[in-house]
Amino acid sequence: MGAEAEVIVPVQQTITTVLDVPCCSDVDFKSPDTTILQFVPSIRSGSFADIGPRRFMEDEHIRIDDLSEHLGSLVRFPQPCAFYGVFDGHGGPEAAAYVRKHVLRLLFEDANFPQTSEVDDAFLKEVENSLREGFLLADLALADECNVCSSSGTTALTALVLGRLLMVANVGDCRAVLCHKGEAINMSQDHRPNYASERRRVEELGGFIDDGYLNGVLSVTRALGDWDMKLPRGSASPLIAEPEFRQIILSEDDEFLIIGCDGIWDVMSSQQAVNLVRRGLRRHDDPEQCAKDLVMEALRLNTFDNLTVVIVCFTSVDHSEPSQSRQRRLRCCSFSAEALCSLQSWLDNSGSR
Repeated sequence: MGAEAEVIVPVQQTITTVLDVPCCSDVDFKSPDTTILQFVPSIRSGSFADIGPRRFMEDEHIRIDDLSEHLGSLVRFPQPCAFYGVFDGHGGPEAAAYVRKHVLRLLFEDANFPQTSEVDDAFLKEVENSLREGFLLADLALADECNVCSSSGTTALTALVLGRLLMVANVGDCRAVLCHKGEAINMSQDHRPNYASERRRVEELGGFIDDGYLNGVLSVTRALGDWDMKLPRGSASPLIAEPEFRQIILSEDDEFLIIGCDGIWDVMSSQQAVNLVRRGLRRHDDPEQCAKDLVMEALRLNTFDNLTVVIVCFTSVDHSEPSQSRQRRLRCCSFSAEALCSLQSWLDNSGSR
């Protein structure tokens, strides 16, 4: 899988306490902590998708562990460089399928993505602006695409790793959750009508919330596509494609990232998902199996939606502790020489009877 972009769609196949996640302006690259400087993420990933109880599969996803190799030798990015995305479609699968197919071109070519081998504040701002432009270009492309119905749309959550930087861009209600020393850190905000900030923005733009739905129709307040709710083009709409960003400088305490569609988060909390994945990685160190386990758990909990999970590991699991524990247990069970002699004598006497 490595550098290969992949879509896995087998037909069978609340939020906990959040630490302060730095915003773009909060990250200082001039005087980073020495430990962070020495840490280099070791990237590997796994994914799994299932149609769930729905009649049609509308989820799409992409995972690329080596973005530089995938895009070619002409691009220069800090290393490691990886890219992941989950796209949860609605009103048909067309919008999600289109965005997944064209996302690399839209974000890294059409949006003039900046290139450098070093990460600093200026580059960071350029990356954020470029990704924002790419999301808006994707939204406009859906308006012009004749094969995409005007009532078809998709949420979009992308995660970009550039060296030690993790940047998450989100439109909609997919969610990214970082495991930091076992604690779930939400790296995205669900864009749903029940969140006060989104409700306020919607109402200021002339929209309304009816029974938890935007204008009585849509369960999210941000999405790509859905042009039947945005026309005429250029007019102010309560449904927007503007992404929100969260970012963090990764350290050795950051173990993995879970990216999942809302079918996962409708039935479990961020912390529950982190606990399940962490246990799995400690058992078998297989992110693909952990992604499947998370999907199967959501099905067991009676989710009503399609299911897609991508898990990105930043560190290798340390297996030394279990082996040391086994050694301790073996030492505790060892016999002294005197005890062994007594046992052998007893066995000899028993055999002679």
